[in-house]
Amino acid sequence: MRHAAITKCGFTGIPSGTMSDEPSGAAHTALTEAQVKSLLRERGVTTTDFRLPSRDQLAEMDLKYPVAVKVCSPKVLHKTEVGGVFLDVPDAAALEERYDQIMERFPDAQVLVESMEPRGPEAILGVIQDHDFGPSIMFGMGGVMTELYKDVTFRTLPITRYDAQEMTEETKVDEFFKGFRGMHADRESIVRLLLAVSTMAVEMSGRLSQLDLNPIILRENGYVVVDAKMVLRNGNRIPSGE
Repeated sequence: MRHAAITKCGFTGIPSGTMSDEPSGAAHTALTEAQVKSLLRERGVTTTDFRLPSRDQLAEMDLKYPVAVKVCSPKVLHKTEVGGVFLDVPDAAALEERYDQIMERFPDAQVLVESMEPRGPEAILGVIQDHDFGPSIMFGMGGVMTELYKDVTFRTLPITRYDAQEMTEETKVDEFFKGFRGMHADRESIVRLLLAVSTMAVEMSGRLSQLDLNPIILRENGYVVVDAKMVLRNGNRIPSGE
């Protein structure tokens, strides 16, 4: 009954719908996308292969085109809405142009560059601090339609392998794990991802406010985290050596 009640009761919301664009005030401190992805990669989580180049380093990068070019700043969590993301940038000349546009709009920020990922089914995974249930983990359909469909499931932290397995079966993402119209996703890799995020959230107990991994592109073998946001409770800094 514990899990059914948590799945059906009203949580405070999904991370992508509750994070503020200016979290570094009295209550929260945001990390940059690069910082969050680095933390995840230290824990064996697969993310995009990103760079934080200076303007002079653009020509030396070994990334494959097309690339995505994003503003990278703790002050800008919802990058698309403020013109901070350019996708499918085709070549070096276009990269320089987009790089300059971002720096003009956000002069105090860094610019993150990463190769575009092939399309695939998308999922979301998040951690929230629920008013009733406490630290909780969420999984479900991801991408731009996350808030529209609200096809997600929750568990309180920490979770077991049994919990993680159940979570992969409780939303429409399960159709991709079973195989849907030629698209296949790797359930076991997502179970391991859920467990890794659960462990990290427990280790950061008292510091972590919210975590939002969306989208996660599902692959026949594995997955890749394309975008990542993390907000810490005020007074906390990026974890060191974790």
